[in-house]
Amino acid sequence: MSSTRPRRARSAAAKRQREREILDAARSLGTGRSVREVTLTDIAAAVGMHKSAMLRYFETREQIFLNLTAEGWQDWSATLRTRLAERPGAGPDEVAAIVARSLVTRPFFCDLLAQAPLNLERNVSLESAYAFKTVALGEVAALAAVLREHLGITETAATDVVATATGMAGALWQMAAPGTRLRELYESRPEPAHAVVDVEPRLARILAALLNGMSADATEQSARPQR
Repeated sequence: MSSTRPRRARSAAAKRQREREILDAARSLGTGRSVREVTLTDIAAAVGMHKSAMLRYFETREQIFLNLTAEGWQDWSATLRTRLAERPGAGPDEVAAIVARSLVTRPFFCDLLAQAPLNLERNVSLESAYAFKTVALGEVAALAAVLREHLGITETAATDVVATATGMAGALWQMAAPGTRLRELYESRPEPAHAVVDVEPRLARILAALLNGMSADATEQSARPQR
């Protein structure tokens, strides 16, 4: 925590820099713990500000993390599209593994994916919610286009794949409870051992089943004679 009282950012550039400092502090805290455990007071202390001063930059704690979720969508989507472009002949099983791996290597994003619909979107202005949805849906569309090209599935099917991948990644990450006392309980006692979730292989299996089914449907549709 800074020992000097920070001056209020007055220029547009200074305001953007202060916003970036706040976002980076929230990211660091959320990565080290979990998103739901980080308070506005925690973030303010990390950047050397009073909690009330934070409201000059973000309307709520949830807006801070929703902005980070939007950034997570952009980063994940760009990386995954690049990875898939490097594997033009990848079939359903390989695509599923690539998607699962790309999510599991982003634990903070997986945490945010669960928190966004549960609470982050519900405690911001409609303008902030709209801005977030615009970013997220844009990345969904971009990923769906790549999946259609790879597997020949419909736009609706490809969109469902992205929704399933991100929804399951968020849910499975919460179930896995990494780094928590709950996870320690699962691993130390035999009775609840079945509750230990290995996220990547489970997510890959779910996505592979979904993609193989969709690919088979697409092949069947294309084989039917046109009337």
